[in-house]
Amino acid sequence: MVAITLATLFAMVEEFVHVFVERRVQLTDILLMFIYLEVLAMVQQFVMNGKIPVRYPIYIAMMAIARYITLGMKELDATLIVWLSLAAFILAAATLLIRVGHHYWPYIDGRTTEKDE
Repeated sequence: MVAITLATLFAMVEEFVHVFVERRVQLTDILLMFIYLEVLAMVQQFVMNGKIPVRYPIYIAMMAIARYITLGMKELDATLIVWLSLAAFILAAATLLIRVGHHYWPYIDGRTTEKDE
């Protein structure tokens, strides 16, 4: 986990330097920062609870798809954009189902007493 955290922090600093040198922030830069923040949040959840909620990798995948579509909007054909959008929608629906499931059927183990993460 230390290696993942250090690599993510290094990548964030590298992206900040890139934005500073170019003197402009693009949407893809912001989406990449969200991906980095989700990775750090996932590491924090693992350190605090000893487990990684399934939601975090799904969030990372949705941000990656959004960034991919944004980066290649002009080069991608319409069919691929539709498929990528469908994939993002399926991931969002899966997240919703997981959240609803946790609300109505919460996990209860010895370490946590909370109903929902």
